[in-house]
Amino acid sequence: MVRLQAERAVRLKPDSESAGSAGCAKASQADEMSRRLDSFLKPLREYGTVSAEPATPLPGTQSAGRLRASAVDVRRFPWVRPLAGEYAFNYGRVDGLYAGDPNDPAAWRTAIARVQQHNRNRDGIARVIRTQQEQRGAPPAARDAAARLADRSTVAVVTGQQAGAFGGPLFTLLKAVTALQLAGRTARDHDVPAIAIFWVDAEDHDWDEVQSCTVLDAEFQPRTVTLPPPEGAGDLSVAALTLDQRVEQAISELEAALPKTEFTTGVIDSLTHAWRPGSGMGRAFATWLEHLLGPYGLIVFESSDPAAKPLVGEVFTRELAMAGRTAALAAEAGDALASCGHAPQVVPQPDSLSLFRLDHGRRPIRRQGADFVAGDEVFSADALAREAAAHPDGFSPNVLLRPIVQDTLFPTICYVPGPSELAYLGQLRGVYEQFGVPMPLMYPRATVTLLDSGASRFMSKYGLPLEDLQPPDESALNRLLTSQLPAEVEQALRDAGSQIQQSMKRIVDVLPSLDPTLAGAAKTTLGKMEHELRALQTKVIHAAKRRDETLRRQFTRAQAQAFPHGHPQERTLGVVYFLDKFGPGLVDLLLTQLPLEMGKHWVITL
Repeated sequence: MVRLQAERAVRLKPDSESAGSAGCAKASQADEMSRRLDSFLKPLREYGTVSAEPATPLPGTQSAGRLRASAVDVRRFPWVRPLAGEYAFNYGRVDGLYAGDPNDPAAWRTAIARVQQHNRNRDGIARVIRTQQEQRGAPPAARDAAARLADRSTVAVVTGQQAGAFGGPLFTLLKAVTALQLAGRTARDHDVPAIAIFWVDAEDHDWDEVQSCTVLDAEFQPRTVTLPPPEGAGDLSVAALTLDQRVEQAISELEAALPKTEFTTGVIDSLTHAWRPGSGMGRAFATWLEHLLGPYGLIVFESSDPAAKPLVGEVFTRELAMAGRTAALAAEAGDALASCGHAPQVVPQPDSLSLFRLDHGRRPIRRQGADFVAGDEVFSADALAREAAAHPDGFSPNVLLRPIVQDTLFPTICYVPGPSELAYLGQLRGVYEQFGVPMPLMYPRATVTLLDSGASRFMSKYGLPLEDLQPPDESALNRLLTSQLPAEVEQALRDAGSQIQQSMKRIVDVLPSLDPTLAGAAKTTLGKMEHELRALQTKVIHAAKRRDETLRRQFTRAQAQAFPHGHPQERTLGVVYFLDKFGPGLVDLLLTQLPLEMGKHWVITL
């Protein structure tokens, strides 16, 4: 957990600050960061110095300046894929599936050299991003970073996520923070220009995955706000959906659900600026994210932009020319993954292509004899290849081809995936080789639980492990209450159970000498007595709950923060909830002091 010494002044400087910026621009950025940090620290000063740890530091605790973070091994969590633990702690077991061990500095040097030597249309993608940034009104730091794309020595750390309503879950921010930190680390350690890029994935048509945002209200109850579906939702790509007037009502509902803080007005203003009637869903997300992280140099890329498609048209035509080969290579790697004890994330069909045709929807393409089928239409191989060459903006990659498109466009030395992405990316090494594109390293995103000081003090006081809060019931609370019962009550219940067992065992043993049929009746009686004793124990626990309502309230509050609806916080609660609660200074804190260490989950107290 984190001890935040709020009374100390801290100077913060984003890693992504452009070395070529004018002095006044640097001063302006520093002033802005100072203002944000002050706004973050102000409401925390009432707590003074709060420690969530016992007097003896917990194993795995690290110090990062004024911030102490407690690390939890992800292998303890049943909801985390075993592959994530093996990748972090036993990389040799999966080495052949990826491009290199991200814990090895030599792997980074190799990745940098590989990318710098690869030919790509750097000027072309720089122009596309420059146009996007002009349309969105990107901040200077983001524009400076994008301009460096044209330099052949520049390398990139890339991450991405779907264009979720109102910014998506917390892990969206964690992905971007990880990418920015890694880009800064690369620039320092390897003396190369390094940038961070966020790929906004809005070509999927799955509206259900992006339509909602969940927050906790003032009573720590989860509240989900859902955008009304625009025309075409569920059929058209998310990028093709235009928000209507109803988005304003959804923002009003979100504002009503959020606890009122000194940051609420700013949070709602930023949402209103981005998610407004007439804006595209993908553009709204990109605008909001750029407003939040562009000042730190994050480059936001709208991957659905038709202007970018000609730069990857050759990828589409090659996928058509080698129909089924990408699926076969991914399937072979999936078998190799399974042989290591990990289920493959993607099981492609033999007749499938890793490409969609965009025609009033997103139609998967599959082989049918010598022809191709997309939706209800049949095309000859030559006809579809000519269409892809002439109109690449009419095609879109699927999950297996998207990384190839991404790394054809960008000089990617490292991609920041989530746990599920790590699994399917392990199926793509052969696909990268097939297309002649350098495969990047994979560095899993930071994984975090943010708790307030009250929840952390409660967990520390009672020695409650984080994962004990995950079951969406009161089983952990009942165990905790049992442990807090007066010693004489607990001992009396244990003694009663033992005495019943001993006495009834003697009866069961001697009754057969009188009448063998009575042994069964004695066992039934024993069962009834044990049942009644368990019922009494339950009543004792309920009495303890009534007596110690404070403990129950503390448990419920901690559980709601860490696992709303029984799901990990970072996958459930929206970024906006934390910005509303802690202010924009939270971003500064994560960028400068969140530790990056694979295989560790960080529990942070604010």
